[in-house]
Amino acid sequence: MKRVLIFALMVSILWGYGTGRTAQREVKKNMTETKTTVAMATFAGGCFWCVESDFEKVPGVIKVISGYTGGTGENPTYQTYAEMGYIEAVQVYYDPAKITYEQLLDVLWRHIDPTDRDGQFVDRGPQYRSAIFYQDERQKKLAEASRAALARSGRFAKPIVTELLPLGKFYEAEEYHQDYYKKNPLRYRYYRYGSGRDQFLEKTWGKERDAKAAAPEAGGAAPEGRVYAKPDDATLRKKLTPMQYDVTQHEGTEPAYQNEYWDNKKEGIYVDIVSGEPLFSSLDKYDSQTGWPSFTKPLEPANIVEKVDRTFFMTRTEVRSRHAGSHLGHVFPDGPPPTGLRYCMNSASLRFIPKEELEKEGYGQYLKLFKK
Repeated sequence: MKRVLIFALMVSILWGYGTGRTAQREVKKNMTETKTTVAMATFAGGCFWCVESDFEKVPGVIKVISGYTGGTGENPTYQTYAEMGYIEAVQVYYDPAKITYEQLLDVLWRHIDPTDRDGQFVDRGPQYRSAIFYQDERQKKLAEASRAALARSGRFAKPIVTELLPLGKFYEAEEYHQDYYKKNPLRYRYYRYGSGRDQFLEKTWGKERDAKAAAPEAGGAAPEGRVYAKPDDATLRKKLTPMQYDVTQHEGTEPAYQNEYWDNKKEGIYVDIVSGEPLFSSLDKYDSQTGWPSFTKPLEPANIVEKVDRTFFMTRTEVRSRHAGSHLGHVFPDGPPPTGLRYCMNSASLRFIPKEELEKEGYGQYLKLFKK
């Protein structure tokens, strides 16, 4: 159906072919000039007009580029990409200080049919199937965990069939495909309505459809009446020990095996020592043999911010709290199942609340996690 619409436009817009090849360079140039950290994710979910449109509306997303990946041969075009085995896909450039890769995965699930092997909605064929293209082992493990969580949720009666594939070369689509929903709003709306995409998503998700997209700005779940905020510096200096202040405010590191929670085996949750925002659960804690408290995943992913850390002549992924901006530690791709991740945290950044005190402390909503 989309191809019929495109054919009518081809004659008048072929002059623009190939100019979209500069889009990635422009994104990187703009990010360098503004000193913004930028990360990238690659997804396929059927018609790239729609996927691009959905992701560009998400807070924290900087730019989305439509293109082709997953095939063989060089320089696919809109006329040849399907026969070359390519899939319509998008590359999402985002600010990891505002939105995480895990949250982008949540957005993807809420805007596709992950149970359809043969296409998406009105567009049929392998070139329209859904897929997550991972760049590294960390993205792969996060995608595997997210897909498994969706399957366990019972949201869909059919199996989740969205593929996880290593990212190969990505070819930008022709210029007339980029931001198609902005350039041709009437044609786009007509196509999208006729595709059945929104009708399916509304039936499947209802009001939850955009819940995760709003999470980056809204933050994680908070007990009623609680506000997670960072006090002024004078208050922080009075509230925190010198070690807690150095770690949370100056990216310090406490000694291994000489910190409060490295071997804590009690049940409960860990919150930010500065703001009180919930971060991790004892249910996801394990002995990493490193001397620091380690977790396989966050309790509230929306309260976690990941940033590239290039200090000490190495590249690592720093973990901070969203509301207080506290330095927590780092995350590494060498953890155990189910995520394969190791969130290696500083005890000095955390406060432990035993399950017996959750109600009293205002975190009663998490009691259900520990009921057997």
